[in-house]
Amino acid sequence: MKQPFVAPKGTPLSSDFQGGPAPILSSPSIALPQKDGISFAASSVPQTENTIPSSVSPSPPSEDSSLTALSQEAHRLRQEFPLLRANPQLAYLDNAATTQKPQVVLEAETAFYSEACANVHRAIYSLGEAATEQYEAARRRVAAFIGVRPEEVIFTRGTTEGFNLLAHSLGELLAPGDEIILSEMEHHANIVPWQLLAQRRGVVLRFIPLTDEGLLDLAAYEKLLSPRTRLVSVTLVSNVLGTINPVSRIGELAHEAGALLAVDAAQAAPIMKLDVPTLGADFLAFSGHKMYGPFGIGVLYGRQELLEKLPPFLGGGDMIREVRLDGFTPAEPPYKFEAGTPPISQAVALATAIEWLDRHGPDRFGHYEALLGKRLYEGLRTIPGVRILGPDYSTLHRSSFKRAGIVSFTLEGIHAHDLSAYLDTKGFALRAGHHCAHPLARRFGVVSSLRASFGAYNTIEEVDALLEALEAAREEL
Repeated sequence: MKQPFVAPKGTPLSSDFQGGPAPILSSPSIALPQKDGISFAASSVPQTENTIPSSVSPSPPSEDSSLTALSQEAHRLRQEFPLLRANPQLAYLDNAATTQKPQVVLEAETAFYSEACANVHRAIYSLGEAATEQYEAARRRVAAFIGVRPEEVIFTRGTTEGFNLLAHSLGELLAPGDEIILSEMEHHANIVPWQLLAQRRGVVLRFIPLTDEGLLDLAAYEKLLSPRTRLVSVTLVSNVLGTINPVSRIGELAHEAGALLAVDAAQAAPIMKLDVPTLGADFLAFSGHKMYGPFGIGVLYGRQELLEKLPPFLGGGDMIREVRLDGFTPAEPPYKFEAGTPPISQAVALATAIEWLDRHGPDRFGHYEALLGKRLYEGLRTIPGVRILGPDYSTLHRSSFKRAGIVSFTLEGIHAHDLSAYLDTKGFALRAGHHCAHPLARRFGVVSSLRASFGAYNTIEEVDALLEALEAAREEL
């Protein structure tokens, strides 16, 4: 008689996991250089026992009393990250591109391969069932993190694939002349898939303009809404400007017009509680690697009644209920959107990253990173020739703020690539370029900018040292 499966050690998945930081394994040091068939009307998302009752705006303690204490905590937190522990001189300030991974996440993925490595949804034998249980437990953990049902969670390779999936499947139900509203601040992942759809199906794309401050022009947005609007798809947090958008209000207006709301939450996931019912999102996408999880895993949420009506994205194994020579019957959501072998170990590690993030508090991280951003912003304003993109931090207070810990800027007379290379020799890792947002760069008339984006492990000392290095760059370059 088959014995009941006991989950292997090393992969904590339950929402009440209370383990402390894992022991740090040794790590080699790196060398620094140098409309048919679907309703587009609003529909409330049912509250479930997993729903997280929180605001989408971080709610931290007072600014002056918390920054020093939080920075001291960040120093301690660095010890949980093997790469940062092995390279204490590295100021890693490219967290909007990807975050470093804590030891517990690395161990979770390794443990799956060591203790439960098998394919999912296929086997009756115990090892296969163990793998399936860990994979589905990860789905349940993600669902709890964003306040939705597990059957509404689709695992993807990342935010980009999530929007391609949505554009392909939703696009099959759109007609020529139907309209989709985006914004000028979107990442290419939330622009190009819709442009491909426009070429293929003849839909019309409209764009919410930006103010000079770097905020969405909501008055202009209201004028863009029309009886032909089918979808509004916007980012919650800009990966260039750091702007935190009023997505709930954007969604209310979209729903009043009979349209759906899709949200790019890639930058938001590690810095605030993502409560889908509060946001009012019909679809929402984010990536694991930007929230201290592994590469190659992302999530697309969709309201169940919508997913049931959307056609599959990819065809193959695991997304079917039956295959005949004359056709096939797809599986139920979310499985009909997960063709082939899914990212199993990555899903397990993502669940562990969410456990880790929840233990520390994404709201707390978000507030701290915004305080670091504000410190950098104010320091940059004192350097001659610096131009900062995006809104200021004047609204930073206990209940909310309109800018995350992302600061993009230029320095007159020095190309951003040269400045990034110079800072690299001083131990700073910052992104230079257009940050996968060409339309936004054109809107502000910049070819390339330098971006500092903060994570939970960055410190006050790194901000102050960066400002000193920028002053030195003005003299040396």
